[in-house]
Amino acid sequence: MITTREQALAEARRAVDAARARRDALPIREAARQAAAGSLRTPDEVELILRRLHRAAPAPAPAAPAAEAA
Repeated sequence: MITTREQALAEARRAVDAARARRDALPIREAARQAAAGSLRTPDEVELILRRLHRAAPAPAPAAPAAEAA
């Protein structure tokens, strides 16, 4: 079976989105511990960076209301 480029890109996008969702669901401390593995930074340093980024991130935009069915 041949996979089209569009199918391959869509599958790769789903895989990346799923990995990001798993990463974002982690508590900050656990994410820092995992990110520090193999790094020159300690888990405490990474946690501090993550907490700063969290505070600096803009609030998520509210979801747009669903359009009414015609």
